[in-house]
Amino acid sequence: MAQPSVHDLTTDAMRACHDGRLATDRASRAALYEKGRALGEQAVSADEKSADAHFALFCNLGELMRIDGELSVSSIMGFRRMMKELDRTLELAPGHLDALSARGTLLVRLPSLLGGDPDKGEHLLRRVIDQEPQSVNARISLAKSYCQRGRHEEALHLALEALNLAQVQQRDDFIPEAARTVAQLRAVGNKAN
Repeated sequence: MAQPSVHDLTTDAMRACHDGRLATDRASRAALYEKGRALGEQAVSADEKSADAHFALFCNLGELMRIDGELSVSSIMGFRRMMKELDRTLELAPGHLDALSARGTLLVRLPSLLGGDPDKGEHLLRRVIDQEPQSVNARISLAKSYCQRGRHEEALHLALEALNLAQVQQRDDFIPEAARTVAQLRAVGNKAN
């Protein structure tokens, strides 16, 4: 029986990451991300120079870490491995827009102790949006960063754009997060008024 191609493994790993975001219960999400991690590892093993394989592995490792919330002290080892995969993706393909968006998101979300840098992160996210005007995730991350930095009107504008794009593109994996972000920003705006 023929071995699956790196492309097929990578595609299946990214599908598992996508499907995990849509799953409604923790057990299903964890199973899908574990499946995606295993497929990503197979893809990287088959072709260590495939940026997409490294990104698929990064995606599933990152979602596994987030399954019970954002970073915790117990997940530092997993964090290092996840970052290694993101770094390798960008080393192999410096213009990989999904990886640049992920890097920007991490830079705006992480504390400086773990390498966070909101200015640099926002710059990367704007670069992704400039190069890929249909980018949903970069808009959501940038909106959240703007909100944290007191730029509420710009944040709401970006979040509304992200929600509209996610709906038009039928990105069921991003619609809930975009809708939550819009609701949170509207609530912040109402408190300010």
